[in-house]
Amino acid sequence: MEIIDLSIAIEDRTPNDPPSMPTEIDYWDHIKGAEHIKTFFPTATNDDLPKGLGWAIEYVKLTTHSGTHLDAPWHYHPTMNNGEKAKTIDEMPLEWCISDGVMLNFSHFPAGYIVTAKDIEKELDRIGYKLKPLDIVLIQSGAQKYYGSKEYLVKGCGMGREATLFLLNQGIKIVGTDAWSWDSPLPLVAEKFRETHDKSIIWEGHFAGIEKEYYHLEKLTNLDKLPAFGFTVSCLPVKIKKASAGWTRTIAIMP
Repeated sequence: MEIIDLSIAIEDRTPNDPPSMPTEIDYWDHIKGAEHIKTFFPTATNDDLPKGLGWAIEYVKLTTHSGTHLDAPWHYHPTMNNGEKAKTIDEMPLEWCISDGVMLNFSHFPAGYIVTAKDIEKELDRIGYKLKPLDIVLIQSGAQKYYGSKEYLVKGCGMGREATLFLLNQGIKIVGTDAWSWDSPLPLVAEKFRETHDKSIIWEGHFAGIEKEYYHLEKLTNLDKLPAFGFTVSCLPVKIKKASAGWTRTIAIMP
């Protein structure tokens, strides 16, 4: 089998996240690690360590939405399924996280475009696939090629309420995108909101989770290396107590 890594790396001071969501990594090399290891062995000296070196460790400051991650319903709202308490990432059914994958290519749409249910039906017809419950649906948004720059935050098409609910009504529980957000880029939505003051466009794809329980992956990569279907996705999240998301090393397994 072949494994395709669909996850980005968590990086120090990445330009791909807004200033309000910084990622900082403090790298302790083996020299600094030698001083640290000696706090556990107070009578040791550098002569007692291999070439006077200790361990390397990193201290990381980040959000649960840094890097490739899986959002839980708690991220969207305190309730889901129209009134039930929303699940946090440690409560999600893990059996949903390993399933058949489907990749829908919407990278030809302009940045800020809101994908519709009709767009999904058209793409499914093009690739000759019929969705089944628990498929993991991945969206190629067009944002991936901008990863590594500030432009990434305003690139890619988005999935609105209609498209999201269309997928959920087919029994889909996990979806994903190579963009920064499942929704259309927030700065572009904010511009439209300033003009129209239409509250229905605010975070509409995420807010669909108030009506139906679902989980989504954000900041995926290498979706352009996938076929439309015929692969398995694994996206088990890190188990963080009562958290709205968990980091995941998402992979595609090719037969």
